[in-house]
Amino acid sequence: MSDLIDDPAPGENSHEYTVTEISGAIKRVIEGEFGRVRVRGEVGRVFTARSGHLYFDIKDDRSVLASVAWKGQVGALSTLPEEGMEVVATGQLTTFGSQSKYQLTVDDLRPAGVGALMAMLEKRKKLLESEGLFAAERKRPLPYLPQVIGVVTSPSGAVIRDILHRLRERFPRHVLVWPVAVQGKECAPQVARAIRGFNALVPGGAIARPDLIIVARGGGSIEDLWGFNEEIVARAAAESAIPLISAVGHETDTTLIDFVSDKRAPTPTAAAELAVPVRADLLAWVTGQGARMTGASGRMLAQRGQRLRDLARALPRLDTLLAPARQRLDMASARLPAALTQRTGSQRARLTEAAAVLRPRTLALRVAGETARLTSLGARLDPGLTRAIERQGDRLTQRAKRLSAQPIARAIVMGQRDLDRLTQRLARAQTERLILATQRLDTLERLRQTLGYKQTLKRGYAVVRSGDNVVTTRAAARKAGALSVEFADGRLDLDRPVTVPKRRNPPKAPPEQGELL
Repeated sequence: MSDLIDDPAPGENSHEYTVTEISGAIKRVIEGEFGRVRVRGEVGRVFTARSGHLYFDIKDDRSVLASVAWKGQVGALSTLPEEGMEVVATGQLTTFGSQSKYQLTVDDLRPAGVGALMAMLEKRKKLLESEGLFAAERKRPLPYLPQVIGVVTSPSGAVIRDILHRLRERFPRHVLVWPVAVQGKECAPQVARAIRGFNALVPGGAIARPDLIIVARGGGSIEDLWGFNEEIVARAAAESAIPLISAVGHETDTTLIDFVSDKRAPTPTAAAELAVPVRADLLAWVTGQGARMTGASGRMLAQRGQRLRDLARALPRLDTLLAPARQRLDMASARLPAALTQRTGSQRARLTEAAAVLRPRTLALRVAGETARLTSLGARLDPGLTRAIERQGDRLTQRAKRLSAQPIARAIVMGQRDLDRLTQRLARAQTERLILATQRLDTLERLRQTLGYKQTLKRGYAVVRSGDNVVTTRAAARKAGALSVEFADGRLDLDRPVTVPKRRNPPKAPPEQGELL
């Protein structure tokens, strides 16, 4: 303290210090006296500045120690302070001269024992449970047989080997591994990013999107498993659109991700067993179901056949159904000649009556009367027709006078245009019709060639002729004097007659038992 107190010389006043000198001297004394210290206490007020610096208090029942973690130190903290948490803080004791106070610059913060961790875990559980993240109705059913399984775990541990081995034994599936740290300060952010990364994959993309996610880790202490108790991991698991199985620790270990996941497995191996069924059992079940379906189908067909036969026996015989109709037809056939004779007689009588009315004199009088009437109408028609022709001629003459040379020329041009357009349409229609006819003719020609015997010859057959006649039987070939065989590449003439061997009867089979004599 010699630099703070300067003994005055006899007869002189004490030395005058500035405020900055006093503040700097105190800072040097405190930092030199204490250096790096560990402080245990309860977290009080917590405040995060916009700059990213973290300010909080550490207190006990009588005193309060102001503490600060700078932005670069906050990311390195294994545990972030929460109000009411009992912690052990490690850092450098220093002063803040602007406010005349001392404070602890914290670079490491840990919960003070397992009891504090459990208290903090219980607090987070209540918070997440109040938000409904543990509700049973939020949990989705697991797919029965996922095509792709995503595993979030360490790629170098025994956990991934156990999962792959069990999947290979039960039902081999395609597995995507997202490597993460399963312990330490990087565990929580990496696991959360892995869950969100699997959900961000596009179905049908270059990397297959998993149908099921398994978050797995082996056993350990509560400190080792603490990364899976972080709120960021629990919320990422709750937000996952893909069904998720948590397999963290052993059966007695419980973490927050177990409460928000869709299914909790006691071990990573059990998670693989929950993910896929046993292939042999599935094949046996399918075989059994197929046998049951075959038996049920056979029984149903037998029952339907028996029912059809029963119904058929209940139906009347065909002769019984047709007998009334046949009887009515016979009766109608018997009445038909008499009815036809009667009808002919009645029509003959009517014709005789009509012929009696049309006598020659009466017919001549009617013809003379009609001739006179037509002559009168013709005499009246000639003047009327002449007047109509004269009126139509006058109307056309007046219309021709009203038409000048220019409208006539315009009408001629428009008529010529219409004629050209119609001529083009006619030519185009004729061309299209000719093309369609040509295409149809080509199609028929190809069909004719396909159906002709020339195509059959190309497949290894031949046509045998005797002169201009086609030989189709053995007997005709024996009678023919000379034969001509047509192949696909030409004809072959046979000058000598072909000897066709006679068909022999097959030899009799020896008796199965010899004769006694």
